[in-house]
Amino acid sequence: MGLNARIQKIVLAAAVLTLAATGLTFGQGKPAASGAKDTGLATFTVTAVGKKTEAPTIAVDDLQLFVAKDRKQIANWKPGETLFLAILIDDSIDQTIAGMWDQVKAFITAQPATTYVAVGYIRNNTTLLVQDFTTDHELATKALRIPLGTSALGSSPYLGTMDMLKRWPNSDIRRSILLITSGIDYFRGPSYGTFSPDLDGVISRSERQNTNIWSLYYPSAGHRGRQLYVATNAQMNLTKLSDETGGEAYYLSTSAPVTLKPYLDEIQEHLGNQYLLSFAGTGGPKGRFQPVKLKTELKNVEFILPGAVYLPPAK
Repeated sequence: MGLNARIQKIVLAAAVLTLAATGLTFGQGKPAASGAKDTGLATFTVTAVGKKTEAPTIAVDDLQLFVAKDRKQIANWKPGETLFLAILIDDSIDQTIAGMWDQVKAFITAQPATTYVAVGYIRNNTTLLVQDFTTDHELATKALRIPLGTSALGSSPYLGTMDMLKRWPNSDIRRSILLITSGIDYFRGPSYGTFSPDLDGVISRSERQNTNIWSLYYPSAGHRGRQLYVATNAQMNLTKLSDETGGEAYYLSTSAPVTLKPYLDEIQEHLGNQYLLSFAGTGGPKGRFQPVKLKTELKNVEFILPGAVYLPPAK
């Protein structure tokens, strides 16, 4: 059974359990994961962030949604439950990262039982999935290994991430990627300018599939990665990637972090304060992307949102 089929089976099972718990019926042969196409609803993930303390529980009546410049009624607002979390590791990063795997293992085992975790390594512009999505978090930790380092140079973390996205079926269930990488696009080389030519495609695909990308910078094993301009440029790419997909990028400088724990703790807090928001909207005959804003009168609360939400084609 391929990756796509296995994920669809998991999504279907999760959808059946959710519908059973709410007393809804489930049509034969039509997984609830395809709801955006079947119902004309666009769904995206909202991360609530407390400015001074942990974010409070937020009700739909606390919110005002704007799509482009128009206020829209929120059709559905519910706390995030099931999550598919893919941990993608750039195989060309410095091998010293392995000294911090215990921190990543602690992050994985801290996930709730409703989180499916997968682990993969990006090499040759693809994601090599070492551990398929599983709720056995201890099993997932065993997939961590020392990156190949210099022998894996020549790849693009953006094409590798795109490869993973293409193998995920569309669904309204939360999805996140923790991308551990230098952000350097060795495949395209230094001639493309500030941003990788593949970056916008990854962002659009992530927005369309409601996938947040959390980027964690770690230096490359290659000599080129030690150049300040190259490393800084790569961090700009990671910042854009995460900002536009509803995640965040983490780094302090172009050197290796002393510890990953503060970053992982913050990501864990964000994942625990997520909601799924749905609203009615169509994107014309071909579908289109629209910017969204979410406002609230609650004090000391802000939201992390994707740069745009995909509106499905009209029927």
